[in-house]
Amino acid sequence: MFRTGIGYDVHRFSRNTELVLGGISIPYSFGLLGYSDGDVLIHSIIDSVLGACSMGDIGDYFPSDDPKLENISSMILLSRTNQMIKESNWGIENIDATIIAEKPRLKKFVKQMENSIANTLEVLSDQINIKCTTTDGLGMVGQGEGISVISIATVQK
Repeated sequence: MFRTGIGYDVHRFSRNTELVLGGISIPYSFGLLGYSDGDVLIHSIIDSVLGACSMGDIGDYFPSDDPKLENISSMILLSRTNQMIKESNWGIENIDATIIAEKPRLKKFVKQMENSIANTLEVLSDQINIKCTTTDGLGMVGQGEGISVISIATVQK
């Protein structure tokens, strides 16, 4: 049995925080505001995986009011998500994600992000695909106020 789930997340830029996407530190003058490390890519992927497995969403398992999760690495949350879906006999077949950001330019970090995510999910790197685009100056993301991500996960039982 195959299923597909969609994830979406957006985070606002914040001063005095590190920009982390896909578990990779990206050199930039702003980070993303979030209760954990603000890794908008991983949050979107978690939602797409959970959705594909009909297991709810990220807030069901990792609520933003849980003091144990404050400043936690989103890669830990992704690893925990992977363990939960495996316990339910699901396996990840493919993840495709699009990062939407005017700045910084992220293309040169894509392979690192794909490898980081693949390692955490215990899949091959060619099962993870990340793309980057802009909104050509439109909206909150286009005005350089943050980053959004949409992702799709395909799982098999």
